[in-house]
Amino acid sequence: MTRLATIIAALAEPTRLGAVRLLWDGEEHCVCELMQFLGATQSRMSRHMAVLKAAGLVLDRRDAQWVRYRRHPKLDPAVNRMVAAIVRAAGALDEPLSARNAP
Repeated sequence: MTRLATIIAALAEPTRLGAVRLLWDGEEHCVCELMQFLGATQSRMSRHMAVLKAAGLVLDRRDAQWVRYRRHPKLDPAVNRMVAAIVRAAGALDEPLSARNAP
């Protein structure tokens, strides 16, 4: 699979796209935050983040018992623009992530 196809396949899954939407704010996020916002278990979130990491979109850092993720800082500018466009489109077409946790 080409790099482009790998990235598109990684973003095609709703939980992974939601994680990228959160991480594309430029901040580092703990897996516990991702789990809470996306309603995913730790094992499910870890599997999804492994796919995003393999696609080269995110980096991780261990912090005691937690793993923290962030957007890959050396992402190719063209890939970064493409992912940013997908994130914007997802935000325009989908409900806000925080609405998933509303009562």
